Amino acid sequence: MKTLATVLVFVLAACSAACSTGSRVDLGDGSSGNLIAAIAGEPDQLDPHRTSAYFSFEVLENVFDTLVEPDENLQMRPALAQSWEVSDDQLSWTFHLRPGVRWHDGTPLVADDVVYSYRRIIDEQLTNVDKFSAVSTVTAPDPATVRITVRQPTPNLLTNLGGFKGMAIVQRANVESGQIATHPVGTGPFSFAGRRSGDSITLKSNPGYWGGAPPISGVTFRFISEPTTALSALQAGEIDWTDSVPPQRVAQLRDDDSLRLAVTPGNDYWYLALNEARPPWDDPTVRQAIAYGIDRDAIAAATSYRTAAVNQLAIPQGSPWFTDYHRYRYDIQEAKALLDQAAAAPQNLDMLVTSEYPETVTAAQIIADNLAPLGITVNIRTVDFATWLDEQNTGHFDMLMMGWLGNIDPDDFYYAQHHTNGTSNAQKFSDPQVDRLLDAGRTETDVGKRKDLYAKAATRIADEVSYIYLYNPSVIQAWANNLTGYQVRRDGAVRFRSADLDGGENP
Repeated sequence: MKTLATVLVFVLAACSAACSTGSRVDLGDGSSGNLIAAIAGEPDQLDPHRTSAYFSFEVLENVFDTLVEPDENLQMRPALAQSWEVSDDQLSWTFHLRPGVRWHDGTPLVADDVVYSYRRIIDEQLTNVDKFSAVSTVTAPDPATVRITVRQPTPNLLTNLGGFKGMAIVQRANVESGQIATHPVGTGPFSFAGRRSGDSITLKSNPGYWGGAPPISGVTFRFISEPTTALSALQAGEIDWTDSVPPQRVAQLRDDDSLRLAVTPGNDYWYLALNEARPPWDDPTVRQAIAYGIDRDAIAAATSYRTAAVNQLAIPQGSPWFTDYHRYRYDIQEAKALLDQAAAAPQNLDMLVTSEYPETVTAAQIIADNLAPLGITVNIRTVDFATWLDEQNTGHFDMLMMGWLGNIDPDDFYYAQHHTNGTSNAQKFSDPQVDRLLDAGRTETDVGKRKDLYAKAATRIADEVSYIYLYNPSVIQAWANNLTGYQVRRDGAVRFRSADLDGGENP
């Protein structure tokens, strides 16, 4: 769930009946032109360094900035840093801050804020500490300069620093007051205005934003967990935008002139993971048998209504890091032969899913049918997402399904999930060859050689079945015809900084 993603793992929360219908939320300041966006769950908190929730980042993308950030082509561009240079030995990166940037409370941004933000993640071992694995020091030579030294060449440092808002620059006073999780102060295009628990979060335009004041006066994120309800609200003019679109309605909506629909190939992926700390799943031959026993096409069709691209690796076609791999056809006889080869006859499989991700429940039902001919009974255990996270982290599962969002660099797709010391290696995969390849990929500055390293690592990861990759979903979003200036992104980042509502007012 880019972890977010990072990682990205993402958190969903059920929407109360009160938020399924109703009128627009007013900014409370008499202004007009606020955009109403429906997201499918409520953020768990608004501290970008501590949350791993996708719905938190949908909001935080508009509140915080990073030192650098990805453009629409996922190339890293200036953000809070207007320029930077790298030393000849590739071990020292010097960033020059954009002048005149202020926090939402009016205080100026200085280099010590950047140092504090990064030291907080490192010293407190927060969610994205892995992004700093190569970093030895972060210093502020002067109020406008940040210097980062690394232990070895780090070709993905810019992506690590700016790939998503989990690496946001935060304000020390906001953190030390304890308010950041509920009332964040950032430097982004919108500032936090208020929250109605179970219903909505409202942001207001930041007129002093370094990138120029947003055209709209604010954004209200309403929490609508049911996609059909969100779509009905859009069609009724109660909301302006949503990414909670029923995939089964996509074909019909393509011909609907009352709204705009985008179905964009994404960088996310969905996967299955077997718990390798438990027999017989610790045997790669048994895992391979399960990989042959899974019908990916049926799963993708049922969960995405053919809006997703089936893929046996993480990185989608169209990415410069794509590797063609198609070993695991759906073949029950091959699966049976591999179980026989391993002298294994598993009878039960505990599959951990969450109703807050309906895809996992739907997929589990197909997997239960798929594996029945192998003599395996799939016991589907449906829990809320908070419990799902606890069960994953404690290893209380045989198999689980989830997705990762917001990946850009190949390291994002593989290291945390499959390195022996990876921070999100819940399946407990450990392979010295994969470790060596992933470690080498982190330091190789030659693009061709780096691509070869990741192709080999990805192939080995799939051969040894650390994950059973399923598909790359599309980014599906819909919005009202009078909403302009908004762009759908492959990384799933929801940016409203340039969005405009024609006429400046909402009905």
